[in-house]
Amino acid sequence: MLKRGHSVGFLGYREHHGGGAEALRLAGPDNKTKQYDGGVLRKRTQVEADVLAREKAAHELADALPKEISTIPTIDLFLPEALKDAVFVGHLVTDLDSVGGAIGAAALYNGKAALASEINSETAFALDEWGVDKPPTIEEVLKENPDAKICLVDHQQTSQMNPAINPDNVVGVIDHHALQSKTIVTDRPIYIDIRPWGSMSTIISHTFLTHQKRPSVGVAGMLLCAILSDTLNLQGPTTTEWDRLMVATLSEIAAVDDIQFLASQQFKEKSKELAGLSAHGLVNGDQKAFSFSTETFTGDVGFAVVETTDDAVIIDRLDELLPEIVACKMEKNLSALFLAVVNIVELKGTLLLCGPSELSLAKAAFPGCEVNDANTMMDLGSRVSRKKDYIPEITKAIKAGWTKPLKRGVSVVDMVEALGKLEVDPADYNRITRRGSVLAVKVGEHFTVDDDSIVDEENCI
Repeated sequence: MLKRGHSVGFLGYREHHGGGAEALRLAGPDNKTKQYDGGVLRKRTQVEADVLAREKAAHELADALPKEISTIPTIDLFLPEALKDAVFVGHLVTDLDSVGGAIGAAALYNGKAALASEINSETAFALDEWGVDKPPTIEEVLKENPDAKICLVDHQQTSQMNPAINPDNVVGVIDHHALQSKTIVTDRPIYIDIRPWGSMSTIISHTFLTHQKRPSVGVAGMLLCAILSDTLNLQGPTTTEWDRLMVATLSEIAAVDDIQFLASQQFKEKSKELAGLSAHGLVNGDQKAFSFSTETFTGDVGFAVVETTDDAVIIDRLDELLPEIVACKMEKNLSALFLAVVNIVELKGTLLLCGPSELSLAKAAFPGCEVNDANTMMDLGSRVSRKKDYIPEITKAIKAGWTKPLKRGVSVVDMVEALGKLEVDPADYNRITRRGSVLAVKVGEHFTVDDDSIVDEENCI
Protein backbone atom coordinates (compact mmCIF):
# COMPACT_ATOMS: atom_id res chain seq x y z
CA MET A 1 0.00 0.00 0.00
CA LEU A 2 1.49 3.29 -1.13
CA LYS A 3 1.99 6.06 1.39
CA ARG A 4 0.87 9.59 0.58
CA GLY A 5 4.41 10.78 -0.04
CA HIS A 6 4.96 8.11 -2.70
CA SER A 7 2.55 9.65 -5.17
CA VAL A 8 2.55 13.02 -6.87
CA GLY A 9 -0.49 14.79 -8.23
CA PHE A 10 -0.84 18.47 -8.80
CA LEU A 11 -4.16 18.58 -10.65
CA GLY A 12 -7.70 18.53 -9.32
CA TYR A 13 -7.16 20.76 -6.28
CA ARG A 14 -10.82 21.57 -5.82
CA GLU A 15 -11.66 17.92 -5.12
CA HIS A 16 -9.51 18.01 -1.96
CA HIS A 17 -11.32 21.06 -0.52
CA GLY A 18 -8.37 22.11 1.63
CA GLY A 19 -8.35 18.72 3.35
CA GLY A 20 -12.12 18.72 3.96
CA ALA A 21 -13.27 16.56 1.04
CA GLU A 22 -14.21 13.65 3.27
CA ALA A 23 -16.15 15.93 5.62
CA LEU A 24 -18.12 17.26 2.64
CA ARG A 25 -18.71 13.78 1.21
CA LEU A 26 -20.26 12.65 4.49
CA ALA A 27 -21.99 15.96 5.24
CA GLY A 28 -25.14 15.67 7.34
CA PRO A 29 -28.48 17.36 6.68
CA ASP A 30 -27.43 20.64 8.31
CA ASN A 31 -24.08 20.70 6.46
CA LYS A 32 -22.31 21.13 9.82
CA THR A 33 -22.11 17.47 10.77
CA LYS A 34 -20.54 14.29 9.45
CA GLN A 35 -22.90 11.39 8.79
CA TYR A 36 -21.72 7.80 9.01
CA ASP A 37 -23.39 4.49 8.14
CA GLY A 38 -26.48 3.90 10.24
CA GLY A 39 -27.35 7.58 10.33
CA VAL A 40 -24.84 8.43 13.06
CA LEU A 41 -24.03 12.15 13.07
CA ARG A 42 -20.86 13.72 14.40
CA LYS A 43 -20.27 17.42 14.68
CA ARG A 44 -17.43 18.56 12.47
CA THR A 45 -14.20 18.93 14.34
CA GLN A 46 -12.48 22.28 14.62
CA VAL A 47 -9.81 21.34 12.11
CA GLU A 48 -12.45 20.22 9.57
CA ALA A 49 -14.42 23.45 10.01
CA ASP A 50 -11.27 25.57 9.75
CA VAL A 51 -10.01 24.05 6.50
CA LEU A 52 -13.42 24.12 4.85
CA ALA A 53 -13.83 27.79 5.76
CA ARG A 54 -10.59 28.47 3.89
CA GLU A 55 -10.85 26.03 1.00
CA LYS A 56 -11.37 28.75 -1.64
CA ALA A 57 -8.30 30.71 -0.52
CA ALA A 58 -6.29 27.51 -0.20
CA HIS A 59 -7.28 26.41 -3.69
CA GLU A 60 -6.36 29.77 -5.19
CA LEU A 61 -3.01 29.86 -3.40
CA ALA A 62 -2.09 26.34 -4.43
CA ASP A 63 -3.36 26.82 -7.98
CA ALA A 64 -1.27 29.98 -8.40
CA LEU A 65 1.97 28.12 -7.70
CA PRO A 66 4.02 26.69 -10.58
CA LYS A 67 2.75 23.23 -11.52
CA GLU A 68 6.23 21.79 -11.13
CA ILE A 69 8.92 22.26 -8.49
CA SER A 70 10.55 25.51 -9.48
CA THR A 71 13.68 27.41 -8.57
CA ILE A 72 12.85 30.52 -10.61
CA PRO A 73 14.62 33.43 -8.90
CA THR A 74 12.70 36.40 -7.58
CA ILE A 75 13.96 39.94 -7.42
CA ASP A 76 11.25 41.57 -5.35
CA LEU A 77 11.49 39.37 -2.24
CA PHE A 78 14.51 38.82 -0.03
CA LEU A 79 15.87 35.29 -0.01
CA PRO A 80 18.90 35.21 2.30
CA GLU A 81 22.03 34.07 0.52
CA ALA A 82 23.52 33.08 3.90
CA LEU A 83 21.06 30.19 4.20
CA LYS A 84 21.98 28.64 0.87
CA ASP A 85 23.70 25.29 1.50
CA ALA A 86 23.19 25.73 5.26
CA VAL A 87 22.33 22.89 7.65
CA PHE A 88 18.92 23.34 9.27
CA VAL A 89 18.60 21.76 12.71
CA GLY A 90 16.04 21.93 15.50
CA HIS A 91 16.31 21.71 19.27
CA LEU A 92 17.32 18.89 21.59
CA VAL A 93 14.52 16.49 22.55
CA THR A 94 13.42 17.12 18.99
CA ASP A 95 9.76 17.12 18.00
CA LEU A 96 7.78 17.07 14.76
CA ASP A 97 7.84 20.85 14.23
CA SER A 98 11.63 20.81 14.66
CA VAL A 99 12.13 18.01 12.13
CA GLY A 100 9.37 18.93 9.66
CA GLY A 101 10.46 22.56 9.72
CA ALA A 102 14.10 21.62 9.15
CA ILE A 103 13.13 19.45 6.17
CA GLY A 104 10.96 22.24 4.76
CA ALA A 105 13.61 24.91 5.28
CA ALA A 106 16.28 22.74 3.65
CA ALA A 107 14.07 22.34 0.57
CA LEU A 108 13.22 26.04 0.50
CA TYR A 109 16.78 27.35 0.86
CA ASN A 110 18.62 24.53 -0.95
CA GLY A 111 20.26 23.33 2.26
CA LYS A 112 20.36 20.16 4.33
CA ALA A 113 18.20 19.01 7.25
CA ALA A 114 19.72 17.43 10.35
CA LEU A 115 18.49 16.01 13.65
CA ALA A 116 19.53 17.43 17.04
CA SER A 117 18.44 14.21 18.78
CA GLU A 118 16.55 10.98 18.09
CA ILE A 119 13.02 11.37 16.68
CA ASN A 120 9.84 10.46 18.56
CA SER A 121 7.06 8.13 17.39
CA GLU A 122 4.92 10.96 16.02
CA THR A 123 7.75 12.20 13.82
CA ALA A 124 8.51 8.65 12.66
CA PHE A 125 4.86 8.31 11.64
CA ALA A 126 4.96 11.51 9.58
CA LEU A 127 8.19 10.54 7.82
CA ASP A 128 6.70 7.14 6.91
CA GLU A 129 3.34 8.60 5.93
CA TRP A 130 4.92 11.01 3.44
CA GLY A 131 7.74 8.79 2.23
CA VAL A 132 10.46 11.16 3.45
CA ASP A 133 13.87 9.88 4.52
CA LYS A 134 14.93 10.52 8.10
CA PRO A 135 17.61 13.25 8.15
CA PRO A 136 21.09 12.44 9.47
CA THR A 137 22.13 13.58 12.93
CA ILE A 138 23.92 16.90 13.28
CA GLU A 139 26.95 15.01 14.61
CA GLU A 140 27.14 13.01 11.37
CA VAL A 141 26.81 16.13 9.26
CA LEU A 142 29.48 18.03 11.19
CA LYS A 143 31.84 15.06 11.05
CA GLU A 144 31.83 15.41 7.26
CA ASN A 145 31.89 19.21 7.30
CA PRO A 146 32.93 20.71 10.68
CA ASP A 147 32.61 24.28 9.40
CA ALA A 148 29.13 23.90 7.92
CA LYS A 149 26.83 26.92 8.15
CA ILE A 150 24.06 26.31 10.69
CA CYS A 151 20.53 27.69 10.81
CA LEU A 152 18.66 27.00 14.05
CA VAL A 153 14.98 26.18 13.58
CA ASP A 154 12.24 26.07 16.23
CA HIS A 155 14.58 27.45 18.91
CA GLN A 156 17.13 30.17 19.63
CA GLN A 157 18.30 29.37 23.16
CA THR A 158 21.76 27.90 23.67
CA SER A 159 20.34 25.62 26.39
CA GLN A 160 18.25 23.87 23.71
CA MET A 161 21.02 23.71 21.11
CA ASN A 162 22.93 20.51 20.36
CA PRO A 163 26.38 20.88 21.99
CA ALA A 164 28.06 19.75 18.77
CA ILE A 165 27.09 23.06 17.15
CA ASN A 166 29.64 25.86 17.21
CA PRO A 167 27.71 29.11 17.86
CA ASP A 168 30.20 30.94 15.64
CA ASN A 169 28.88 28.96 12.66
CA VAL A 170 25.23 29.92 13.20
CA VAL A 171 24.05 32.07 10.27
CA GLY A 172 20.32 32.11 10.91
CA VAL A 173 17.37 31.50 13.24
CA ILE A 174 13.82 30.62 12.20
CA ASP A 175 11.54 30.32 15.21
CA HIS A 176 8.16 31.11 16.75
CA HIS A 177 9.06 31.27 20.44
CA ALA A 178 9.60 34.25 22.71
CA LEU A 179 13.11 35.57 23.24
CA GLN A 180 13.72 34.21 26.72
CA SER A 181 16.94 33.71 28.65
CA LYS A 182 20.05 32.24 27.02
CA THR A 183 19.12 33.44 23.54
CA ILE A 184 22.08 32.91 21.22
CA VAL A 185 24.49 35.86 20.93
CA THR A 186 26.57 36.30 17.76
CA ASP A 187 29.55 38.45 16.79
CA ARG A 188 28.00 39.40 13.46
CA PRO A 189 24.52 40.00 12.01
CA ILE A 190 22.64 36.84 11.12
CA TYR A 191 19.32 36.10 9.42
CA ILE A 192 16.43 36.15 11.91
CA ASP A 193 12.84 35.18 11.17
CA ILE A 194 10.73 34.95 14.34
CA ARG A 195 6.96 35.26 14.06
CA PRO A 196 4.27 34.87 16.77
CA TRP A 197 2.56 31.97 15.02
CA GLY A 198 1.53 28.55 16.29
CA SER A 199 4.23 26.59 14.50
CA MET A 200 7.65 27.23 13.01
CA SER A 201 6.58 25.16 10.01
CA THR A 202 3.88 27.73 9.32
CA ILE A 203 6.66 30.28 8.73
CA ILE A 204 8.40 27.98 6.26
CA SER A 205 5.12 27.22 4.46
CA HIS A 206 4.29 30.92 4.19
CA THR A 207 7.76 31.68 2.79
CA PHE A 208 7.31 28.98 0.14
CA LEU A 209 4.12 30.72 -1.00
CA THR A 210 5.41 34.29 -0.89
CA HIS A 211 8.36 33.25 -3.06
CA GLN A 212 6.09 31.36 -5.46
CA LYS A 213 7.91 28.12 -4.76
CA ARG A 214 6.03 24.84 -4.65
CA PRO A 215 7.03 22.34 -1.95
CA SER A 216 7.03 18.72 -3.03
CA VAL A 217 4.18 16.53 -1.80
CA GLY A 218 6.46 14.97 0.82
CA VAL A 219 7.69 18.32 2.13
CA ALA A 220 4.18 19.77 2.13
CA GLY A 221 2.96 16.73 4.08
CA MET A 222 5.71 17.06 6.68
CA LEU A 223 4.98 20.77 7.15
CA LEU A 224 1.26 20.01 7.41
CA CYS A 225 1.76 17.37 10.11
CA ALA A 226 4.14 19.66 12.00
CA ILE A 227 1.61 22.50 12.13
CA LEU A 228 -1.14 20.13 13.27
CA SER A 229 1.16 18.85 16.01
CA ASP A 230 2.24 22.21 17.41
CA THR A 231 -1.27 23.75 17.27
CA LEU A 232 -3.09 20.69 18.67
CA ASN A 233 -5.13 20.27 15.49
CA LEU A 234 -5.63 24.05 15.20
CA GLN A 235 -7.35 24.09 18.60
CA GLY A 236 -4.45 25.25 20.77
CA PRO A 237 -4.31 28.81 22.14
CA THR A 238 -1.28 29.70 20.02
CA THR A 239 -3.13 28.98 16.75
CA THR A 240 -3.33 31.91 14.36
CA GLU A 241 -5.14 32.62 11.11
CA TRP A 242 -1.86 31.94 9.29
CA ASP A 243 -1.69 28.43 10.78
CA ARG A 244 -5.23 27.68 9.61
CA LEU A 245 -4.63 28.99 6.10
CA MET A 246 -1.36 27.10 5.72
CA VAL A 247 -2.98 23.84 6.86
CA ALA A 248 -5.70 24.23 4.23
CA THR A 249 -3.19 25.16 1.51
CA LEU A 250 -0.75 22.37 2.35
CA SER A 251 -3.65 19.91 2.35
CA GLU A 252 -4.38 20.96 -1.23
CA ILE A 253 -0.76 20.55 -2.31
CA ALA A 254 -0.36 17.22 -0.50
CA ALA A 255 -3.73 15.92 -1.79
CA VAL A 256 -5.23 15.29 1.64
CA ASP A 257 -8.96 14.56 1.57
CA ASP A 258 -9.58 13.76 5.24
CA ILE A 259 -7.63 16.12 7.46
CA GLN A 260 -9.28 14.80 10.63
CA PHE A 261 -8.21 11.22 9.93
CA LEU A 262 -4.63 12.30 9.31
CA ALA A 263 -4.58 14.32 12.54
CA SER A 264 -6.10 11.47 14.56
CA GLN A 265 -3.61 8.90 13.27
CA GLN A 266 -0.73 11.24 13.99
CA PHE A 267 -1.71 11.99 17.56
CA LYS A 268 -2.48 8.34 18.20
CA GLU A 269 1.15 7.59 17.40
CA LYS A 270 2.33 10.28 19.82
CA SER A 271 0.15 8.89 22.63
CA LYS A 272 1.39 5.34 22.09
CA GLU A 273 4.93 6.35 22.89
CA LEU A 274 4.05 8.41 25.95
CA ALA A 275 2.10 5.58 27.58
CA GLY A 276 5.07 3.24 27.26
CA LEU A 277 7.77 5.66 28.37
CA SER A 278 9.50 5.32 31.72
CA ALA A 279 9.04 8.03 34.33
CA HIS A 280 12.46 9.37 33.35
CA GLY A 281 11.40 9.54 29.71
CA LEU A 282 8.16 11.35 30.52
CA VAL A 283 9.82 13.93 32.76
CA ASN A 284 12.66 14.60 30.33
CA GLY A 285 10.88 14.03 27.02
CA ASP A 286 9.73 17.62 26.46
CA GLN A 287 11.36 19.71 29.15
CA LYS A 288 12.65 23.27 28.88
CA ALA A 289 14.37 25.44 31.48
CA PHE A 290 13.87 29.19 31.92
CA SER A 291 16.24 31.51 33.81
CA PHE A 292 15.05 34.35 36.06
CA SER A 293 16.82 37.07 38.00
CA THR A 294 14.76 39.48 40.12
CA GLU A 295 15.22 41.20 43.46
CA THR A 296 13.45 38.31 45.20
CA PHE A 297 14.42 35.25 43.14
CA THR A 298 17.32 34.11 40.99
CA GLY A 299 17.37 30.65 39.50
CA ASP A 300 16.22 28.30 36.75
CA VAL A 301 12.68 26.93 36.50
CA GLY A 302 12.13 23.78 34.46
CA PHE A 303 8.84 23.04 32.75
CA ALA A 304 8.07 19.68 31.17
CA VAL A 305 4.95 18.86 29.16
CA VAL A 306 3.34 15.54 28.33
CA GLU A 307 0.65 15.73 25.64
CA THR A 308 -1.64 12.73 25.40
CA THR A 309 -5.12 11.66 24.34
CA ASP A 310 -5.54 9.81 27.66
CA ASP A 311 -4.22 11.85 30.59
CA ALA A 312 -5.52 9.32 33.14
CA VAL A 313 -2.90 6.80 31.98
CA ILE A 314 -0.14 9.29 32.86
CA ILE A 315 -1.70 10.68 36.05
CA ASP A 316 -2.20 7.15 37.38
CA ARG A 317 1.61 6.98 37.54
CA LEU A 318 1.78 10.01 39.86
CA ASP A 319 3.71 8.24 42.63
CA GLU A 320 6.26 7.09 40.05
CA LEU A 321 6.55 10.46 38.34
CA LEU A 322 6.90 12.77 41.35
CA PRO A 323 10.11 11.20 42.73
CA GLU A 324 11.61 11.31 39.24
CA ILE A 325 10.74 15.02 38.94
CA VAL A 326 12.55 15.61 42.25
CA ALA A 327 15.59 13.63 41.10
CA CYS A 328 15.74 15.40 37.74
CA LYS A 329 15.35 18.77 39.46
CA MET A 330 18.31 18.07 41.72
CA GLU A 331 20.50 16.65 38.97
CA LYS A 332 19.96 19.74 36.82
CA ASN A 333 20.21 22.16 39.76
CA LEU A 334 16.80 23.68 39.06
CA SER A 335 15.03 25.88 41.58
CA ALA A 336 11.71 24.38 40.55
CA LEU A 337 10.51 21.78 38.07
CA PHE A 338 6.96 21.31 36.86
CA LEU A 339 5.35 18.61 34.73
CA ALA A 340 2.10 19.48 32.97
CA VAL A 341 -0.05 16.62 31.63
CA VAL A 342 -2.16 17.95 28.75
CA ASN A 343 -5.15 16.10 27.32
CA ILE A 344 -5.07 17.12 23.65
CA VAL A 345 -8.61 15.83 23.01
CA GLU A 346 -10.43 17.46 25.91
CA LEU A 347 -7.97 20.40 25.97
CA LYS A 348 -7.33 20.41 29.70
CA GLY A 349 -4.17 20.51 31.78
CA THR A 350 -3.01 19.04 35.10
CA LEU A 351 0.13 20.31 36.82
CA LEU A 352 2.22 17.89 38.90
CA LEU A 353 3.84 19.46 42.00
CA CYS A 354 6.88 17.75 43.49
CA GLY A 355 7.70 20.13 46.36
CA PRO A 356 6.93 23.29 48.35
CA SER A 357 8.60 25.57 45.81
CA GLU A 358 6.46 24.21 43.00
CA LEU A 359 3.32 24.41 45.14
CA SER A 360 4.02 28.00 46.13
CA LEU A 361 4.90 29.19 42.61
CA ALA A 362 1.92 27.40 41.06
CA LYS A 363 -0.46 29.04 43.52
CA ALA A 364 1.06 32.44 42.73
CA ALA A 365 0.92 31.88 38.95
CA PHE A 366 -2.49 30.23 38.77
CA PRO A 367 -4.58 31.62 41.65
CA GLY A 368 -7.91 29.92 42.15
CA CYS A 369 -6.87 26.63 40.56
CA GLU A 370 -7.78 23.63 42.70
CA VAL A 371 -5.03 21.57 44.36
CA ASN A 372 -5.54 18.01 45.61
CA ASP A 373 -5.30 17.08 49.32
CA ALA A 374 -1.73 15.81 48.98
CA ASN A 375 -0.62 19.10 47.36
CA THR A 376 0.81 17.15 44.42
CA MET A 377 -1.60 18.07 41.58
CA MET A 378 -3.23 21.29 40.39
CA ASP A 379 -6.17 21.40 37.97
CA LEU A 380 -5.23 23.96 35.30
CA GLY A 381 -8.57 23.80 33.51
CA SER A 382 -8.36 24.75 29.83
CA ARG A 383 -4.74 25.94 30.05
CA VAL A 384 -2.79 23.68 27.67
CA SER A 385 0.09 25.67 26.18
CA ARG A 386 3.49 26.06 27.80
CA LYS A 387 4.29 28.99 25.52
CA LYS A 388 1.03 30.92 25.99
CA ASP A 389 -0.61 29.65 29.19
CA TYR A 390 2.14 28.43 31.52
CA ILE A 391 5.44 30.30 31.17
CA PRO A 392 3.90 33.80 30.83
CA GLU A 393 1.96 33.35 34.10
CA ILE A 394 4.97 31.93 35.94
CA THR A 395 7.06 34.83 34.65
CA LYS A 396 4.47 37.34 35.88
CA ALA A 397 4.38 35.71 39.32
CA ILE A 398 8.16 35.79 39.67
CA LYS A 399 8.43 39.38 38.45
CA ALA A 400 5.67 40.34 40.87
CA GLY A 401 7.92 39.37 43.78
CA TRP A 402 7.54 35.61 44.25
CA THR A 403 10.31 34.18 46.39
CA LYS A 404 11.26 30.60 47.10
CA PRO A 405 9.54 29.55 50.34
CA LEU A 406 11.34 28.24 53.40
CA LYS A 407 9.38 25.02 53.32
CA ARG A 408 10.85 21.66 54.13
CA GLY A 409 11.79 19.56 51.15
CA VAL A 410 14.09 16.61 50.55
CA SER A 411 17.60 17.13 52.01
CA VAL A 412 20.35 17.58 49.46
CA VAL A 413 22.91 15.95 51.78
CA ASP A 414 24.55 12.91 50.17
CA MET A 415 21.94 12.93 47.40
CA VAL A 416 24.41 12.12 44.63
CA GLU A 417 24.44 8.44 45.58
CA ALA A 418 20.89 8.51 46.91
CA LEU A 419 19.41 9.48 43.52
CA GLY A 420 20.33 6.05 42.19
CA LYS A 421 21.46 5.25 38.66
CA LEU A 422 19.84 5.52 35.25
CA GLU A 423 19.80 2.19 33.46
CA VAL A 424 18.96 1.36 29.85
CA ASP A 425 16.42 -1.40 29.33
CA PRO A 426 18.29 -4.11 27.36
CA ALA A 427 15.06 -4.97 25.58
CA ASP A 428 14.35 -1.35 24.63
CA TYR A 429 17.30 1.02 24.31
CA ASN A 430 14.95 4.01 24.25
CA ARG A 431 13.58 3.18 27.70
CA ILE A 432 15.68 4.55 30.56
CA THR A 433 14.76 3.75 34.16
CA ARG A 434 16.13 5.01 37.47
CA ARG A 435 17.20 2.27 39.89
CA GLY A 436 18.07 2.47 43.59
CA SER A 437 16.74 5.96 44.35
CA VAL A 438 15.83 6.78 47.96
CA LEU A 439 13.11 9.03 46.54
CA ALA A 440 11.13 6.12 45.17
CA VAL A 441 7.75 5.73 46.83
CA LYS A 442 7.28 2.41 48.62
CA VAL A 443 4.39 0.15 47.71
CA GLY A 444 1.24 1.23 49.54
CA GLU A 445 2.54 4.74 50.22
CA HIS A 446 1.88 7.99 48.38
CA PHE A 447 4.01 11.02 47.60
CA THR A 448 2.92 14.16 49.50
CA VAL A 449 4.16 17.75 49.70
CA ASP A 450 4.48 19.40 53.12
CA ASP A 451 3.03 22.91 53.05
CA ASP A 452 3.61 23.78 56.73
CA SER A 453 7.09 23.15 58.17
CA ILE A 454 9.83 25.80 57.97
CA VAL A 455 13.58 25.10 57.61
CA ASP A 456 16.75 26.65 56.19
CA GLU A 457 16.21 27.30 52.48
CA GLU A 458 19.67 26.01 51.55
CA ASN A 459 18.60 22.51 52.58
CA CYS A 460 15.42 22.56 50.55
CA ILE A 461 14.66 21.64 46.96
